[in-house]
Amino acid sequence: MSIIEDKCKEKGVRLTDQRKVIAKILSESKEQYGSKDHPDVDELHKRVTQVDEKISIATVYRTVKLFEEAGILVKHDFKAGKARYEINDDHNHLIDINSGEIIEFVDKDIEELQKKIAKKHGYNLVDHKLELYGSKIKK
Repeated sequence: MSIIEDKCKEKGVRLTDQRKVIAKILSESKEQYGSKDHPDVDELHKRVTQVDEKISIATVYRTVKLFEEAGILVKHDFKAGKARYEINDDHNHLIDINSGEIIEFVDKDIEELQKKIAKKHGYNLVDHKLELYGSKIKK
């Protein structure tokens, strides 16, 4: 069973055969393409149809939306015009504004600071999304 299939089971999301293919492709994307992979729907459709050519782009759109609404996927725009998706697994992004390179990172100091800020304002932090934009420092 794929990571997304497991998350769907936990959240009670019913998986058709086509949704299982989409879940499998999304789950394998990091393994196959690395942590810089954040496919948009067109790219995801291209990958999915290599497994099952009968899956329409509309089915991919609906499935991605379903997974996003269930909290299984996270949608990003990275200021590039196209929505990109990845598994919701609590990491942050540093995006190079010149090359578009995306670096994923987790920093315990940032995680603690976010919780501290929420608590200071009377909240318990339940989720967050941090995107940093920058350009490489020339040496």
